[in-house]
Amino acid sequence: MLFKPVEICVYGAEVICPSCVNLPSSKETYEWLEAAIKRKYPDQPFTISYIDIFNPPEDEEKKAFAAKVIEEDLFYPVVLVEGTIVGEGNPKLKVIYEAMEKYGYKAVEKE
Repeated sequence: MLFKPVEICVYGAEVICPSCVNLPSSKETYEWLEAAIKRKYPDQPFTISYIDIFNPPEDEEKKAFAAKVIEEDLFYPVVLVEGTIVGEGNPKLKVIYEAMEKYGYKAVEKE
C-alpha cells in the first residue's frame, strides 16, 4: 500500500448521551463502525480505537480531546478520522467513507 494507515477514533462513554436516547451506545457504535469499515475496505490498513471520555488513555492529544467532548457538550460518540470530526451523536457511514477515500482508500465492489 502506498498510503498511510488512517487513524479513526471513537470518543464516547458508558452512559448514553442525554441527547442521543434511543441510539446505540458509543461502544456499540464503535463495534458497528469497525465491522462496516473492514467490509468496505478489506485488506486496507487502518486503526480504529474507542476512547472513554471519562477515562481516556495517557496520550495527551486523546486526553485533551476527551476533555473537549465533555466541556463543549459534544454529542457522543464523536468520530474522528485523522483528527478531524466526521461524525457526532449518530455518525453516518457515508461521511466516514468519504473522509477515508480522501486518504486513498478504495471501496471494494461486491460481485
